[in-house]
Amino acid sequence: MLALRPAALATRTARAAKAFRTAPRLPVTRHVLGVRCGASSSTAAGPSVDKSTVVPGANHASLPKNFEHGDTETRLYDWWESRGCFQPDPNATGDPFCIAMPPPNVTGALHMGHAMFVTLQDVMARVARMRGRPTLWLPGSDHAGIATQLVVERALEREGLTREGLGREKFEERTWAWKKEYGGRISNQIKRLGASCDWSRERFTLDEGLSEAVLEAFIKLHDDGLIYKGTYMVNWAPKLQTAVSDLEVEYTDEPGVLYYFNYPVQREDGDGEESNDAFLPVATSRPETILGDTAVAVNPHDERFKHLIGKRCVVPFSDPPRSIPIIGDEYVDIDFGTGALKVTPGHDPNDYEMGKRRDLATINIMNKDGSMNEKCGVYEGLDRFECRTRIWQDMEASGVARKQIPYETRVPRSQRGGEVIEPLVSEQWFCRMETMAKPALEANATGELRIVPQRFEGIYRSWLSNIRDWCISRQLWWGHRIPVYYVHADAEALKAAQSGTGKGSSSVYVVAKSETEAYEKAKAAHGDTYGSSLTLYQEEDVLDTWFSSGLWPFSTLGWPNEEAEDFQKFFPTTVMETGHDILFFWVARMVMLSYGMTGKLPFKTVFLHGLVKDEKGRKMSKSLGNVVDPLDVINDQGCDALRFTLATGTAAGQDLNLNMDRLASNRNFTNKIWNAGKFVLFSLEGMSDVEKLALVREAEAIGELDKNGIERELPLPSAWIVSKLRQTADHVTQAHDRHDFGEAGRSLYSFFYDDFADWFIESAKWRLYSDDEGEKQLTKAVALHVLTQTLTLLHPFMPYVTEEVWRSLPHRGETLMMCDWPELGLGRDEKAVAEFELAQQIVRAIRNARAEYAVEPATRIPGVVVVSDETTKETLQKELNTIASLARLDLETEGACLITATVPQDAIAHPASYVLTVVAEGVSVYLPLAGIVDPVKESGRLQKQSGKLEKEIASLAGRLGSPKFIEKAPADVVAKSQGELDELNERLKSVTERLETMKALAKA
Repeated sequence: MLALRPAALATRTARAAKAFRTAPRLPVTRHVLGVRCGASSSTAAGPSVDKSTVVPGANHASLPKNFEHGDTETRLYDWWESRGCFQPDPNATGDPFCIAMPPPNVTGALHMGHAMFVTLQDVMARVARMRGRPTLWLPGSDHAGIATQLVVERALEREGLTREGLGREKFEERTWAWKKEYGGRISNQIKRLGASCDWSRERFTLDEGLSEAVLEAFIKLHDDGLIYKGTYMVNWAPKLQTAVSDLEVEYTDEPGVLYYFNYPVQREDGDGEESNDAFLPVATSRPETILGDTAVAVNPHDERFKHLIGKRCVVPFSDPPRSIPIIGDEYVDIDFGTGALKVTPGHDPNDYEMGKRRDLATINIMNKDGSMNEKCGVYEGLDRFECRTRIWQDMEASGVARKQIPYETRVPRSQRGGEVIEPLVSEQWFCRMETMAKPALEANATGELRIVPQRFEGIYRSWLSNIRDWCISRQLWWGHRIPVYYVHADAEALKAAQSGTGKGSSSVYVVAKSETEAYEKAKAAHGDTYGSSLTLYQEEDVLDTWFSSGLWPFSTLGWPNEEAEDFQKFFPTTVMETGHDILFFWVARMVMLSYGMTGKLPFKTVFLHGLVKDEKGRKMSKSLGNVVDPLDVINDQGCDALRFTLATGTAAGQDLNLNMDRLASNRNFTNKIWNAGKFVLFSLEGMSDVEKLALVREAEAIGELDKNGIERELPLPSAWIVSKLRQTADHVTQAHDRHDFGEAGRSLYSFFYDDFADWFIESAKWRLYSDDEGEKQLTKAVALHVLTQTLTLLHPFMPYVTEEVWRSLPHRGETLMMCDWPELGLGRDEKAVAEFELAQQIVRAIRNARAEYAVEPATRIPGVVVVSDETTKETLQKELNTIASLARLDLETEGACLITATVPQDAIAHPASYVLTVVAEGVSVYLPLAGIVDPVKESGRLQKQSGKLEKEIASLAGRLGSPKFIEKAPADVVAKSQGELDELNERLKSVTERLETMKALAKA
C-alpha cells in the first residue's frame, strides 16, 4: 500500500503506544457486525483408532500388479477423517505442535502454490503426530473481499442487475449464498492433496468467532491511538472503486510512449522577447496528469536548467491559467528524458513524496471511476486514457508538443481483473505501525523468532525498520464493516452528509462492537449536545482482508477468549509456513498484531517456501500456456508422486522448476515401494495367520536389539540393513528438525532404493529360499521390521502408498498414520556396516567386469576373491552365497567360486588369462577369462575395434602431420588434437594386448 505516515506521531499516540501491550481488554459481547456465523467452535474428541491389536495382513495374490492411487486415495482419506486421525490426540504427551494454515481465498481454485504449502505443512504435521506430539493443523479460508465481490458482481451483471441497484443488505445475502454454494471448493481440493488438517475446526475469516476478534482488535487499536482517519496516497482500482494493497498490485513491463513537450515558463520583467527560457522541455508517460501538476523539478546540479529554479511555469490548458514553481531536487535524474520532471503529487507516489518534502499542493484531478473531474475544465468526464489522447492532440495543435518515442514502462495492474491502478490521494482509515514494529524487530534480533532460510531475516528487519502506516479500509460491501459510527444531530444532518459523493461521515464518531453499544457511547459523550434526535450511521467501508488474516494464528484458537481450550494449549503456534512473497504483507503483520493483542509471538519459526515454476524456470501463467493443474497431476501420476516431487525438489526459500520427467520418476518410486511390499508378502506365502502374528512380534524384537544384540543375533546383511536404517532414521529426523525436508526425503529415497531394495532384498533372496528354517524366519522378521520402519519414515511424504502397503503387511494397529516414529539414537553395528560395504565393493567389481566383457545377465561365472586378513576372510566366507547371488557367480561347479587367502596358481602362471581387480587393500578379485568370454567371438570383436581405432589414428595423425594445420590452427586446437591422438593410441595398445590374450586362449 502506498500509505505514508505523518511526519511525527502525536503526543497522545506516543503515550497510548507505550501502554499498547498492557492495556486492559474490554468485555467481549457475542455480536457479529454485518456477518453471519460460519463455523463451529466446538473441540473435537481426537483419534478413535486401535494402536495395539496385531493384524496378519493380506495375501500377496490379492494385491494388484501396480499401486492404484485413484480409489485408494479417496478411501484412505475418508477413513482417516472419519476416525478422527486429523484431530489432536488428547493422550499425546509431547510438546503441542500447531500450524495455522494460511487461509486460501474462498474464491480460489487449487494451484501449485497451494500444493506446495499443503505438502510441506502436512509433512510437518504428520511427523509431529507420529513423534507423540498433540498436533493441530488448523485449516480455513479467507473471505477475499475484492475477489469474492467481483465474482458476485459479475453474476449480477449476467442477470442485468447491479450491486447498487440491489442494495447492501440484499447484496450481502447474495454473497453469502454464493459462499454456501461454492465456498467449500478450495477445501475439498486441498483434501485431494492428503492434507491431514483438522476439518472439524475449519475457520472462515467472516465466521462468528473471527469477526468478534476483528471487532476487539480494531477497538483496542483505536483506543490506543493507533487507528486514525487521514488523507494519503493509496493504490486505487477505478473499476472496483476501492483502495487495494500492494500485494494486490502486479507490475508488468509494457510498451508505452514517452511524450516530450515544452512547458511554458512564465515571463518576468526583464525577459526579452527572444529569450531562450520561454519553455522548459519536459518528458512524461502520462500527459493527462498535467492538469494536476503543482511544480516542475530540475536537478540543482544540471547546468542547463539550474538558473530557472525559482521561476514559474504555466500549466497548459489550465483555465483560468495556473502557474507553478520550478524547483530544484536531487531526486531528478539528469539523464532521463529531458532532465526536467513534471511533479503531480496527487497521482504519482514519487511525486507525492517530493510534494511532502517541498510542501507542494496536492490536486486530485480524477473521479473514483478514473474519469477526469471538475478541475479539468473541458476534459471533465473523459476517461483518463481518453484524456491522454485528447491532451496530446491539443498539445500538437497548440505547438507545445515536441515528439513522442516508444518507451517500455512498468504498469501497475490490479491482481483482480487486470485494470491499471491509479495512484490517488484519498481519505481512508490507517493504522500506525511504527510502535508495533519495535517488538517484532526485537523478537528476530534476539533469536526468539527464527526465519528459515535465514537470508530473509535481513529483508524482514529492513521492511520493519522502514515501515509505513497501513491503509486498512476498503470501499467494498463484502467484509468486516468498520465498527465506526458517525454521530449526527438528527436524520436531516445525516441526509445532508450522504448527499453527492458523501458517505454519511462526520467529524464526530464513536467506535463500538454493536449499534446498541454505539448509541450508549454516543449518548454518554454527546447526548447533552444532540439530545433525543441524535442519529448514528455506520462507516460504509470494510476492513482490508489482511486485517482479519493478521489475527489468524490466535483468532482461530479462540481469542479474544484467552481461556479457550485451544488457545491455552496451542498458542503460540509452532511454525508458520508460507511463501516468501508475503513475508511483509502477512507474516510481519501477524507478528505485530499478535504482540499488540496477546503480548506474545504468534509462532516461533517462520518457514518460507519458494515459487513453483515450469521446468524452464518461468512463472506459470495462462498467457504462457504453462500452467500445471495439481489435480491433473494427481489424477495422472498420483498424489504421492506430486507431494514427493514438491517436498524434495528444492531447498527452503528456493523456487522449484517443476519437471514432468521427475514427476514420472517419483510415480515409479511409488511402484517401487509397492513392489517391495509385494516381495515381502510373497516371502510370507504359506504362513498361517498365527505365524504372521508371531512374526510381527519378532520384527518388533529386531527393533529392540542393541549394538551387541545386532552383532550377536543377525547375519551380516541383516546387521548392515538394521544399522543403516537406524542411521537413516537419525539423519532424517535431524533434517526434519531443521526443516530441511528436501534432504529428509532424498535420504529416504536413497535408503529405500539403494540399500533396502537393491542390496538387502537381493541379498536376502537366497536365505528366504534356503532350507534353513531359522535363517529364513529371521530374514523375514528383519525384512518386515525394516520395511515397516521405512514406511513410517516415508509416510509424511507419501501417505497413501505407505499406508496401503503397511495395511497389507502383518502389523500392529489400525493405521500407519498413528504409529510411533522410529526410536532415535539406537545402537548400530558399525563393524558390520564396514564389512558389508566391502562385500558391496567386491560385487561391484565383478559386475563391472561382467559389463566390460558383455556377459549375459543369466550366465554364472567363476571367480576367486583373495583376502589377506584372516578375520575379514572368515566374515566374507560366511556370506559367500550372498556375494555369489549378487554377482552371479558359479557356486555349482566345485572350486569355481572361492574366498581364499592365496592367489590361484593358474593366475600366477598365466596372469594374462585373468581379469584382476584390486577392490581394497588386501582384497582382490580374479576372474578367469575363459569362464566369462568366448575367445573366438571376443577376438573377432576386438579385431573390428582395432581396425576402427587404426583408421581414426591415421586420420588424426595425418592432420597433425600437415604443416598447414600446425601453422593455421590455434594452439589450443592443436593441443587438443594431440591429446586425442595420444588417447587413441593408448586405447589401441589396450585392445591389442587383449586381442593377443584372446588368441592365446583360443589356441588353448
